[in-house]
Amino acid sequence: MRSGFIKSAYDPCVYFNNTLYLLLYVDDILSIGKSKSEISDMKLLLKSEFEMKDLGEAKKILGIEIKRSRPETLMLTQESYLRKVLQKFNMDKSKPVSTPLAAHFKLSRDQSPKTEQDRAAMDSILYASWVGSLMYAMVCTRRDIAYAMSIVSRFIADPGEEHWCALKWIMRYIAGTLDLGLTYSSKYKSQLEVVGYVDSDYAGCVDTRRSLTGYVSTMQGGCVSWK
Repeated sequence: MRSGFIKSAYDPCVYFNNTLYLLLYVDDILSIGKSKSEISDMKLLLKSEFEMKDLGEAKKILGIEIKRSRPETLMLTQESYLRKVLQKFNMDKSKPVSTPLAAHFKLSRDQSPKTEQDRAAMDSILYASWVGSLMYAMVCTRRDIAYAMSIVSRFIADPGEEHWCALKWIMRYIAGTLDLGLTYSSKYKSQLEVVGYVDSDYAGCVDTRRSLTGYVSTMQGGCVSWK
């Protein structure tokens, strides 16, 4: 809400001189503003209208951990979430690798199961569940696995053994990079400047020979949008 005031059933009017932001997801709320006193006033106003609990300074929301090194740096990670994912799929003891997807993986539809026996063997593997668990991390904080996930997710309807090996490779990469995340710093001079980068391969898809384009936008030294 912009500078101004809000009326409620309990408060005649509450004035806000600065912009305040409320970020909502179902019943979770993050409040952001320049003035701590105005954020406190906003919390009191919300409490007068709704049943709510103030958890204090945000440290975690939706599986995303918020780490601060005041006054200059803020980092978003999903270390705890990813550690649980590795444990769930029995990959927490796996040997880490240094790249999200190795160059020797040339995945294609031709690697999907050819016989009913092979398809039955793959049916026992939770390929879609693995992909979904990693996709959540990729969307939130782990843009470094975006390309690898775009490759393995193409075969989610009919994965083969080679696709499965590539997915396990990504899990091994995650196992060795649990502490990675998004870092933003106030040290950057152009703090409000959004910088974008884009690139594409040439006929990179083995099946269609189409090119794949990727982009990333950064602000204050950290990524804010990618695909």
